[in-house]
Amino acid sequence: LSDSAKILYAIYLVMTVIETILLCAGGMPLFDALIHAFGTAGTGGFSNKALSVGAYNSPYFEIVIGVFMLLFGVNFAVYFRLLMRDVRGAGKNEELWVYTALTAVATLLIAANVTRVFGSFTTALRHAFFQTTSIMSTTGYSSADFELWPAFSKAVIAFLMFFGACAGSTAGGLKIVRILLLAKMAGREVLRAFQPRKVRVIRLDGKSVPEEMLSGISIFFFVYIALVLLGALTVASSGANLVTSFTASLTCVSNVGPGFGAVGPMCNFGFLPGYVKAILTLLMLAGRLEIYPMLVLLVPSMWKKA
Repeated sequence: LSDSAKILYAIYLVMTVIETILLCAGGMPLFDALIHAFGTAGTGGFSNKALSVGAYNSPYFEIVIGVFMLLFGVNFAVYFRLLMRDVRGAGKNEELWVYTALTAVATLLIAANVTRVFGSFTTALRHAFFQTTSIMSTTGYSSADFELWPAFSKAVIAFLMFFGACAGSTAGGLKIVRILLLAKMAGREVLRAFQPRKVRVIRLDGKSVPEEMLSGISIFFFVYIALVLLGALTVASSGANLVTSFTASLTCVSNVGPGFGAVGPMCNFGFLPGYVKAILTLLMLAGRLEIYPMLVLLVPSMWKKA
């Protein structure tokens, strides 16, 4: 365990250093490069610019940061396998393929939809790729005000806020592996309606998934949605509209950052009352800690010493 942890930390550090060097090579000041590299590595999305990465208006910076946001959204176990020269094992990772496919499809759909906004498919593709990787990795950087984009593109971005990136990465969200297994469970239930006696085992990366784990994922999904709805009701109680309320809650639980409406990429949460900020703060902590550690704090029996 100690050796594995050291290798994972080394991967994290090396990738951060490489990104910093690439940003500096493109002309970004070292201080700015460090901030954006750290914000990318931890998928935190903090920038020292009010307009985020869009302040530089640089395709080079957007491509570099976009690629690294995508890379930091990958399960670090995949990098571990590659270091151990287990290329075949890394290639069999279903979550990685779904993550890559979702990113590619979402990028192309958004690019096609916003081409008329930017007047060029190349420019649209550049911003679509950056925003897709930013939202899927739950980093939250922005290169453009996607609040001004067509409704279809905003709907795609909203769906990506739910998904998040891969398990074992620095990202938040539901995680792709949970979405994948939920989809397989739904497919099994549909088939079970026609063949109720046939036993179907759900597999991931060629291995059967225990029913206890599948049950746990279903419960996690329910609790996740319940927290999003609870947060949305809290924000709505302050007088915010439905879009602002729902996306503010969703972006906090998923640890993305920007939402839509009054909490869009060029806005902030400063206008919300104190009690709403307190609830959203707890939701951000719950989302980052995978929910259950925060919920345990609400159980009085757990306050006693063992």
